[in-house]
Amino acid sequence: MVRLIVEGRSIAAPATSSILQAFVQAGETLVEGVGCMGQGVCGSCRVLVRRAGRPDVGTELACETLVEEGMQVSFLDYLTPSTHHVYRIEDIADSWQAPRKLLEIFPEAPHCRHCGGCDRACPKGLDVQRGVNLAVEGELGASGQVFDECVMCNLCTLACPEHIDPNHLGLFVRRLIASASLRPADVMRRIEQIERGEMSIDFGAPGARRPAD
Repeated sequence: MVRLIVEGRSIAAPATSSILQAFVQAGETLVEGVGCMGQGVCGSCRVLVRRAGRPDVGTELACETLVEEGMQVSFLDYLTPSTHHVYRIEDIADSWQAPRKLLEIFPEAPHCRHCGGCDRACPKGLDVQRGVNLAVEGELGASGQVFDECVMCNLCTLACPEHIDPNHLGLFVRRLIASASLRPADVMRRIEQIERGEMSIDFGAPGARRPAD
């Protein structure tokens, strides 16, 4: 067992527990919007973490970070970006238009300062800055690969001084690639499972919303 502080409360948990598991097992109340617990979207369990004996504070995901003795943890509220990039993928019928359309929808993208703030903020360790730069250069396939494991936690967006919204740019690139090519096999299989009733959706979970008819 190790002891750590989460949200100002001292709790004990097995060393094999994730921060999220330790918090739940201690009987504490989860913040609203933790995706893997049926309450929101993946990436919502982002936390600030300070490890014992270290002055620096880092951003991590509570679902995949193991507890450590003396660790201090604070959950981050979900902060929505101040700007919204509106587009319809189906309106981009010609893939030759894709690089130009990207710059129209994300005009801030070429203004990247190369400060590395997005890279340091990413709890998945993605090369976010490189993904943005590749997209600006028209290398959409390579950019999409950079953002392939993005969980949309919005931390890179909060860290960007140019308000580029890197994770939303990455999502646009991935959607564009999927629209212009064969849909990902895992997504097609999951949709088929839902349609056959093999996978149910718990609409009774806190924060869950039924889709509009």
